[in-house]
Amino acid sequence: MAKAKLKKTKSSSQTGPLSLQGHAVIDSAREIWMAGLGALNRAQEEGGKLFERLVHEGTTIENRTRRFATGQVDGARDAVETTVATVRERAGDTWDRLEKVFEDRVSTALAKLGVPGRDEMEALLARVESLSAELRKSSGRASAAAAKKKPAPRKKTSAVRSSTKAPAKTAKGAKKASA
Repeated sequence: MAKAKLKKTKSSSQTGPLSLQGHAVIDSAREIWMAGLGALNRAQEEGGKLFERLVHEGTTIENRTRRFATGQVDGARDAVETTVATVRERAGDTWDRLEKVFEDRVSTALAKLGVPGRDEMEALLARVESLSAELRKSSGRASAAAAKKKPAPRKKTSAVRSSTKAPAKTAKGAKKASA
């Protein structure tokens, strides 16, 4: 636009190239200044409205971002909890298998050394208990029978003495008779 005015002024006036160019520059600077004042005035008029609109858009974006972030956090939390539960279960299974292997190896080692196992000890204790019960029953019967059959006290008499001497005499007499 400034070039068109510049050409127009050259053809219409013949005062000199410097004055025409200076006039065009001044007109151009004045138009730029007026455009700047217009922009400033418009910014002042619409600045408050623009500011309010920008605040509203910022609030909307913040709310959307929070909802998105909250959803992502909830999803991540659920995924982590699921993973932790799976890891706990696997760890528990692994621990149980490890205990079983350990118990089996210890049992095998003890068996090789001749140390009885839990089942053998329980069977042995049960057998000891049954034998103890039978012994109590039989000793109870024996003491009852012994109480009923008490032998009479022995008397030291001459008959006992003569009976012990008699066989010796008969043995001597048998020797004499055979000779």
